[in-house]
Amino acid sequence: MIQGKEQKMKQKQWIAFLGMVAVALILGACGGDSSTGGVGGGGSDGALTDARDGQIYKTVVIGTQMWMAENLNYAVDSSWCYNNSADSCAKYGRLYQWASAMGLSATYNHTSALGVISTPQQGVCPAGWHIPTDGEWTTLENTVGGEGVAGRALKNTSGWEDDGNGTDAYGFSALPAGYRDDDGDFYFVRYDADFWSTTEGGTGYAYLRGLEDDYTDMDTGSCYKDYALSVRCLKDAE
Repeated sequence: MIQGKEQKMKQKQWIAFLGMVAVALILGACGGDSSTGGVGGGGSDGALTDARDGQIYKTVVIGTQMWMAENLNYAVDSSWCYNNSADSCAKYGRLYQWASAMGLSATYNHTSALGVISTPQQGVCPAGWHIPTDGEWTTLENTVGGEGVAGRALKNTSGWEDDGNGTDAYGFSALPAGYRDDDGDFYFVRYDADFWSTTEGGTGYAYLRGLEDDYTDMDTGSCYKDYALSVRCLKDAE
C-alpha cells in the first residue's frame, strides 16, 4: 500500500513542478460536550472547547459518531503550520507526524507502536476524544454513502481548487490542508486533505484517509509516519 501511495505522491510532486509552466496540470497530495442543531444530510452540529488552550472547535454528529468539524490546531512538538504560517494553522489546523498525533515519542515513527496504542487512543486530542482507527474511518465512509462518494459528501463547499469542492452534506467540512514531507517541504494545500488513523501498516508507516480536489471518493492509503498530516478527532463512545 505504501508503495502505491509514494508513487502517487512523487507523481503529483512532478506534476506540481510542471504546473509552474502549465497550471492546469497540477493535481493533489500524499499518498467537551456539545449542543446540537440542524445540519444538512442528517448531521447535527455543536461546539467543543479545548480546555488546554481555550480553542473552540465545531463538532458534528454523523450517524452514530461525533466528529470535530475542523482540523485540530493544538501545538505540540513535531507539528507545523503549512509553510510555517500561523494563518495556515488558523484556517487548516496543524500538520502532525504520526507519533506526535498519537501522543508518543518520535521513535515510534520508525518502530511499531502496537504494544502501546490503546483503543481509544487519545493522542493529541482533547480529553474525551481520540484519534480514529482505520475501522472508525470506514464507519464514517459507509454512513455517508460509501468510499466512492464519501469525498464529495465530506469536502467543504469552498476552498478546493479545480472545481473540486464538495457538497458538505454532513457538515464535516473537510478543507485541503496539504501535507509536510520528511524533508520539511510542504505540498498541495488547496488540493489535498490527508487524515491520520491510529492503525499502522508497518513499522514506518500508518494508514490514512485522503481527499483530493479531482476525485469524489475518500482514498484509503498509507504514508510514512514522519510525514505530517491533518488530525480529526472523534468523540469517545459513552
